[in-house]
Amino acid sequence: MQVAYFDHAASSWPKPPEVLEAMQQCMLEYAANPGRGSHQMAVRASRTLFETRKSLAKLFAVKNPNDISFAQNTTMALNQAILGFVKDGDHVVCTSVEHNSVRRPLEFLKKTKGISVTYVATNEKGELNIDDVAAAITTNTKLLVCSHSSNLLGSILPVEQMGELCRQKGVAFLVDAAQSAGTLPIDVGRMGIHLLAFPGHKGLLGPQGTGGLYIDPELELVPLMHGGTGSQSEAIDQPTVRPDRYESGTQNTVGIAGLNEGVKFVLRETTEKIHKKEWEQTQRIMAGLMEIEGVKVLGPDLGQNKTGIVTFTVHEADSSEIAFILDHSFQIAVRSGYHCSPLAHESAGTMERGAVRASVGYFTSEEEVDRLIAAVKEIAKHVK
Repeated sequence: MQVAYFDHAASSWPKPPEVLEAMQQCMLEYAANPGRGSHQMAVRASRTLFETRKSLAKLFAVKNPNDISFAQNTTMALNQAILGFVKDGDHVVCTSVEHNSVRRPLEFLKKTKGISVTYVATNEKGELNIDDVAAAITTNTKLLVCSHSSNLLGSILPVEQMGELCRQKGVAFLVDAAQSAGTLPIDVGRMGIHLLAFPGHKGLLGPQGTGGLYIDPELELVPLMHGGTGSQSEAIDQPTVRPDRYESGTQNTVGIAGLNEGVKFVLRETTEKIHKKEWEQTQRIMAGLMEIEGVKVLGPDLGQNKTGIVTFTVHEADSSEIAFILDHSFQIAVRSGYHCSPLAHESAGTMERGAVRASVGYFTSEEEVDRLIAAVKEIAKHVK
């Protein structure tokens, strides 16, 4: 039996065929070092990177593609944003559904730079009150960090309202788009986003090892890495020109070639169409699971807007046990545990045993959804 894949929130699979074709073509024809030579292969590699920046700029409504720097993943992009922007004694506001890729850098800065952090609590469904965010901002607040969507609960946070709040207060706004890039519309200007960290391997349908960070042209960050960029090589200091300033070392040209095709796929299909399909699949899963005795579905209520994540518990069973049975007995891949978001589990009341996360993608079929519901129904009969 073919595996039914419900772990798109961790990494999407399968990828569009053109993603694989672009990566193979790059490897076979022009996998030279971009920006490091003037020969035809190197120039073609450089052109691929710029074409991908242009595709991403179109998707996120970024005016200058060079304000997008590539990163290995969202975690690296978030670290560049946080460690490169926050200074000694600053105050940062974020939410209780943030990933450890936000929380750990902030906690590190608390210990090393004496910054202060306020975590604004969501309710148990992962929903945020904008008034609570406003109340947390002080005269010393320099940065507001927000997940566009909770990777545990699928709730969508009020990013546009938060961006407007940042405009009013003169605070920089960093958005973690790990669960929204490619599935929700993002307009950095309209939403007031100064920093946008995104993965290439989730909703953008590219390969792992790709991602990036949009940096507002008015902001300057301390580079996370220093080294060779292929530009201003005679200078002892890191280049000031973008995107080179934030891209030391050889880039993942093969992966970025695949990412470009993934982004172009999203642009053709549109985020609106992708979100609608994924939302309908989540509603089908939620409705089916809610009819099973002993199953509790977390996050926003049925019918409410959310991303393609359905998280649930089964009786008092440990989430890892449920995931193991789904994998080994039913060939269904899900994620269990704490999803690198312990604060969100505290909000949801699932710190004791974690939760099972089933996340859909654009290629998830109704047959797979029905398989998942039937499997959980069978498991619920035997575990307590």
